[in-house]
Amino acid sequence: MRKAPGRVLFCLCAIVLMYVLAAVIGAVIPAPGTQATGEDTVELHLVKGPIHYDFLVPLTPLARARLGDLQRAGVRVDQPHAQWLLIGWGARGFYTTTGSYSDVTFGAVLKGLTGDRAVLRVDAVGPLRQDIQVPSIRLSQAQFEMFLSTVLDSFARTDQGQLIPMNVAGFTATDQFFEAKGRFNVFRTCNVWIGETLRAAQVRFGVWVPLPYSVTLSRWLYQSDME
Repeated sequence: MRKAPGRVLFCLCAIVLMYVLAAVIGAVIPAPGTQATGEDTVELHLVKGPIHYDFLVPLTPLARARLGDLQRAGVRVDQPHAQWLLIGWGARGFYTTTGSYSDVTFGAVLKGLTGDRAVLRVDAVGPLRQDIQVPSIRLSQAQFEMFLSTVLDSFARTDQGQLIPMNVAGFTATDQFFEAKGRFNVFRTCNVWIGETLRAAQVRFGVWVPLPYSVTLSRWLYQSDME
C-alpha cells in the first residue's frame, strides 16, 4: 500500500513526459505547405503568453472588408488607429477568467483539460511598439485569403449567420469574447488552433503543436529563414 502513491506519481510523470515528447515530435513533423516569399506577401505575427499564442493579423483593406461581421459585432476594425487584429482561441472557463492566472479556479483548469466549450478573444489594436520584437509568418495573398476564411469559420454563429458575443469582461477596455466552434481539451489546445489555422492556409507548419514551445519550434524550423 505504501508504494501506491509513488506509483501514481511515477505514472503521472510518465504521462506528462510522453505528452511533452509528442508535442516536440508533432512540431518537428511538417504538414504539406509552403513558405511565402517575395514582395507581394502579407506578414502576420504570433504573440506569446506563458501558455498561449495569439495571432496579430494586419488590418489590410482585404482584411477589413472580410472582417465586416466583427465590425458589426462591435470590434472597431474600421478605426484609422487600428492596424492589427489580435485574435486567440481557448477554453471558455479558463480563457474568460479576468485578472492573473492565480484567479483561475481548479475547476476551470480541470474542465479545460478534459473538455470545455471554445471561445475566441478579439481586439483591434494600434501600432506595435518598435522596441518589441514579435515572431512573424509571411503569407501569399492567396494564403492570406484562406487564413481569413479559416479564422471567420472558427466563430460560432446564430441561425441567421451572426456572430455570438459573450457577456463577460475582457482583458482590456476594447477586447471582446465570442462563442467559437469546437471544444478545447488537452489534445486540442489554443496552440493547436494556431497550427490548424496556419495549415488550413497551406502554410508549412508542424502537424500537432499543443504547447507554446511547439509553436515556437515549428515556426523556427519552417518559417524563420525569411528574417
